[in-house]
Amino acid sequence: MLLQEKLQTRRLLLASQSPRRRELLTGCGLPYAPVPKYPCEERYPETLPVGEVPLFLSRLKSEAYPEPLAPDEILLTADTVVVVGGRVLGKPCDRAGAERMLHDLSGNRHTVVTGVTLRSATRTHTFGARSEVWFRRLTDEEIGYYVDTYRPYDKAGSYGVQEWIGYVAIERIDGSFYNVMGLPIQKVYTELEKFLDRS
Repeated sequence: MLLQEKLQTRRLLLASQSPRRRELLTGCGLPYAPVPKYPCEERYPETLPVGEVPLFLSRLKSEAYPEPLAPDEILLTADTVVVVGGRVLGKPCDRAGAERMLHDLSGNRHTVVTGVTLRSATRTHTFGARSEVWFRRLTDEEIGYYVDTYRPYDKAGSYGVQEWIGYVAIERIDGSFYNVMGLPIQKVYTELEKFLDRS
């Protein structure tokens, strides 16, 4: 039985405002219902290893969901971070911050890590995915053009792989392209299937 058919008796809730995550779930043929934005203070312990930050934050978002889950509901939360030089790059606060992040990525390899949490009324499962990304060296003019044209203030690391900068800057990706986009959809598909089978 296809996962889409298994989900006919369940209700998959997506707790994310990201249009990329919605696009990926739709493209994968998974029926879901987006939930309204709710408050969640996205903070993590400073001692937490950088690779575990998005897993911690995805669980935090899941626990902050204000409604009790019905027996047929599954809540999906996710968080993506960019790691370069052992530092976590989140979303930029302003133009200068976006430019700084892109200068850090220019000519370097960085790691994109996404944490995903699936939660039902009785179970919680968190998993992650990593992708290594290589950027060619960018000019100041290219960085300024991208920030001014695409305003990547809602994106970890100040860039979207599916936008202009992805076409002109990325030399290589080792791992899931869709993880860099914001959701490792193949892994979500297989982990969700296992989650349902164990319910």
